Amino acid sequence: MKTDDLIMMLSSGPDVRPAPRPLTASLLPLSAGLLACVVLMLVLLGVRSDLMQATALPAFWLKVSFSALLAWAGWLAAKRLAAPGARTAALPLYLGAPVVALWCVAAILLWQAGPEARTPLFWGATWRYCPLLIALLSMPLFVAALRVMRSLAPTRLRLAGAAAGFAAGATAALVYCLHCPEMSPVFVGFWYLLGMLIPTALGALIGRRVLAW
Repeated sequence: MKTDDLIMMLSSGPDVRPAPRPLTASLLPLSAGLLACVVLMLVLLGVRSDLMQATALPAFWLKVSFSALLAWAGWLAAKRLAAPGARTAALPLYLGAPVVALWCVAAILLWQAGPEARTPLFWGATWRYCPLLIALLSMPLFVAALRVMRSLAPTRLRLAGAAAGFAAGATAALVYCLHCPEMSPVFVGFWYLLGMLIPTALGALIGRRVLAW
C-alpha cells in the first residue's frame, strides 16, 4: 500500500457500513409477516360487509391515507435506523406530518359538530378493542422486522426497536382498515395511533436486548 493511500484511509476513519445484503433476504421475511397479518385479520375479523360502499366515502380514504403514510414513514425510519451513519434528521417530520394533518381535520370536525355529536366522534363504537386489535395484527410483521434488523447493524437499539414496532403497527392499521367500521377522523387520529404506539413501546422496551449484535 502506498503511503498516501494509508494516510487517506486513516484520516477518513474506519468504514463501518454493513456489507450489501441481497434484497430478497429482507423482502421475504417482511412479505411473510405482511401475509400473516392479512390472514390473521381475515380469520379473526373478516372484511367489513359494506366495504364497497365505504370506498366511495372520503373519510375511508382519509383513514387509509393516514395509515399508509405512517406505514411508509415507519419503514423508512426502520431502514435508516438499521444501518449506522444513515440520515435520520428528517424522520420526525415524516412521522409527525400525517398526525398533525389528521389532528387538524379532527379539530375542525369537532369545532363544527354540536356538543351532543362530539362524544361519538371520539369514542365511536369500537374504542375498547380497536388499539388492541391493531397491536395484535402487527405482531407477525413486528417479529419479521426485528429479525431483519438484527441481521443488519443498528447502533441505537431502542430507537431501532421502536421504529420496527411503529412500522409494523402502522401497516397493521392499514390492514385493519378493511375491517374497521369507524370512519371519524377524530377516532382514527387517537385510537388508531394508540394501536400503533403499543408495538412501538414494546420495540423500545426489548430493542436493546433483541437487536444487540
